[in-house]
Amino acid sequence: MSDIRLEPVPGSDAGLKQALSASALPTEDLEDAERRFFRAVSPDGFTVGYAGIETCGNAVLLRSMVILPEYRGRSFGRALTEEILKTLGESSAVFLATTTAAPFFENLGFVVVERADVPPAVLATRQLSGICPASATIMKLNRPPT
Repeated sequence: MSDIRLEPVPGSDAGLKQALSASALPTEDLEDAERRFFRAVSPDGFTVGYAGIETCGNAVLLRSMVILPEYRGRSFGRALTEEILKTLGESSAVFLATTTAAPFFENLGFVVVERADVPPAVLATRQLSGICPASATIMKLNRPPT
């Protein structure tokens, strides 16, 4: 497993915007309220990727996940997802939308959900209400019962 540490960055961070743009991920709403972004830093101090979370009432939208191309295939995606999830409360329902990475997230415990099963606050985000295509797969972290 690849170890990383998370460093907070603002939505205006040039590296975040460049990484997302280069991977054809949206950047239009990065500076809106209720969003927190992080740079993933390897043990040797290199930026390997970025991720964000958006608070939606009692739920959270995992968003803007990207591993820089030169670091892909080295378990940094798994490590980044696990570190981001550690920053969230155990009681938070965690959702994401993807057009290409559903199999990756399924391996991390996310399951596909219908839009009808997504809280209104999550559906009302700019990501799900207009930026992501309607064909995007919506997923929810399947946490074991407590």
